[in-house]
Amino acid sequence: MLEQPVFGRRLRQLRTDRGLTLAALAGEGMSTGYLSRLESGARQPTERAVAHLAAQLGISPAELTQSTATSLAQSLTLATGLGQDEAGQTLSDALKASGGEDPLLRWQALWRVAEWRRRRQEYAEQRSCLDELVALSEQIGLPELQARVLAELARCMRDTGEIVGAVDTATHAYELAKSEALPARVQISTLLALVSALGEAGRIPDAARYTDELLTAAEKGSRPQWAQALWTAANIRTRQGDLDAAAELMDQAVDGFDGRDDLTMWMRLRISSARLDLMADPPRAETAQRRVEEVQAALPFAGAPTIEQQLLAVRARIAVITGRPDEARALLDQLVGFDDLLPYQERIRLDVLRNRVLLLEGEQAPALAGLRKLAEQAQQSGNMDLAAEIWRLVAESLAQ
Repeated sequence: MLEQPVFGRRLRQLRTDRGLTLAALAGEGMSTGYLSRLESGARQPTERAVAHLAAQLGISPAELTQSTATSLAQSLTLATGLGQDEAGQTLSDALKASGGEDPLLRWQALWRVAEWRRRRQEYAEQRSCLDELVALSEQIGLPELQARVLAELARCMRDTGEIVGAVDTATHAYELAKSEALPARVQISTLLALVSALGEAGRIPDAARYTDELLTAAEKGSRPQWAQALWTAANIRTRQGDLDAAAELMDQAVDGFDGRDDLTMWMRLRISSARLDLMADPPRAETAQRRVEEVQAALPFAGAPTIEQQLLAVRARIAVITGRPDEARALLDQLVGFDDLLPYQERIRLDVLRNRVLLLEGEQAPALAGLRKLAEQAQQSGNMDLAAEIWRLVAESLAQ
C-alpha cells in the first residue's frame, strides 16, 4: 500500500487522465469530501476505499497502490540514449504514471521535460512543469535547485510577456544565489535572468548595474554562459543607445564561441548580431545578410523551428530596410500560423514588421493605428522597453 501523500497524488493523476470529476469517481459508494481528502493526502485509504476506487477507474487494487518509482528511474536511464523528442515524450509519460515517490527523481525528470517543452516552444506546458518544480524544490530544500528553477521560471515568464512577474522571480533567484553563496554557474544563470527581465521592463539603469557583475561572473562560467552574458550585455548597451559598445560585445561573442559547443546558440548569436546590424544608422544590411547566409548554411545540421522562424523574421527586416515590401510580405506570410509558438516579444516585433510593410506600401493610417495598438499592448503587459521602441517608430513615421 502506498503511503500518503503519494497515494493521493497517484489517485488524482489517474482521475484527471481519465477526465473524471470528483463526483464521477466517487460514485454512489463514497462522498466527494472523503475523496478530496484522500487526494490531498489528509486521509489514509482503507482497503475498502481502494477496492471501490480501483473498480471506478477500471483497474485492479494492486495497480492503484503499486509504486512507480522504479518505472521513473528506468525511464530516466532509458532517456539517456534517446533523441530529444523521444526522451522528452518518454519522461513526460513516465511522470504522468508516477506517484512521485522520490522527489529528487521526479525533479530530474521534470527539469528535462521542461527543457524539452521550451525547445518545442510549448510555453504553457513548460510553465506547468516549472510551477511544479518550484514547489518540489521547496519540498526538497536544496537552495541550488530552488535558484535554478526560479531563474528558468523567470525566463519562461519573460517569453510569455509576464514582465513584472519575471523581474520579481529573477530577483528572488538572484538574492537566493547570493545569500547561499551558490556556485558560479548558478549565480550566472540568475544574473542572466535578472538582467534580461529588467531590460524588458525598461529598467535600464538597474539592468546596467547588474551587467558589469554578470560579465565578471561569466569569466568563471562555461563557454555558453560566457557567450550568453556578452549577448545579454549587448542588449542592455543597445537599450542605452550605445550601439558601438553593443556591436563590440556581440562581435566578441560571435568570434569567441565555437559552434561545436552548441550549434544552436552559434546560430542564434549570428541572428542577434544581424538584428543589431540592422539597428545601426545607417543600417548595415550587407553585413546582416552575410550573417543570415552563415546561419542558412548551418541549418541542415541543427535546424530547429525557432531558428528558422527567427531567420525568416530577420530576412523580412532586411527586405523592409532595403525597400522591398513585396519580398518582406512574402517572408512574413511564411510565418503566419507560427506566431503563437514564438516568445511574446518576437510576436509583437513581427506585427510591428507587418505594419512597417504597410507603411512602405503607402497605407499610413492603418499602419499607424496598428503600431499604436501594439505599443499600448506592450505597455499594459509591462514590456516598457518594447513599448518605447514602438512609440519611437510611430513618432518617426509621423515625422516623415
